[in-house]
Amino acid sequence: MALLDILYFPDSRLRKKAVLIEKVDDNCRILARNMLETMYHSHGIGLAATQVNIQKRLVVIDLSSEKNEAMYLINPEILSSEGIEESQEGCLSVPEYYDMVTRAEKITYRYMDLDGKVIEDETDGLLSICIQHEIDHLDGKLFIDYLSPMKRQRLRKKLDKQEKFQATVL
Repeated sequence: MALLDILYFPDSRLRKKAVLIEKVDDNCRILARNMLETMYHSHGIGLAATQVNIQKRLVVIDLSSEKNEAMYLINPEILSSEGIEESQEGCLSVPEYYDMVTRAEKITYRYMDLDGKVIEDETDGLLSICIQHEIDHLDGKLFIDYLSPMKRQRLRKKLDKQEKFQATVL
């Protein structure tokens, strides 16, 4: 297994849209497992391929505290949604920043697993939020896009200050 480099906001590559995976093969499975290892190493609960600069529709998720319930979602799509839920979100591509985001409370979704089997399911709670968040990544969208322009501007200033500080330390 290999650790992959995570892209950080405001990297423009995070805005690229992922393409469908035509065939689930060993390369796809290796990528999925490398993404999972990268996510675990970074203490995340979800990671989209676009966050590691691979423009394929692949997501890994594990919400378990033991890190033993990995989900691999290939070509995930939301079929329907209902309700509204507001929760605090963070992102491996926007480290150390959390804010409230409004999303659908319950979703019905479809994806392929690592064997190429098409699965349709529904969920709510944290898994619903995580799937919506990661599919947004595949579409070139970040959770901070849901924030007000003023909050996004504040975040950009904070990141600029961090970048300047790191440049002076090095």
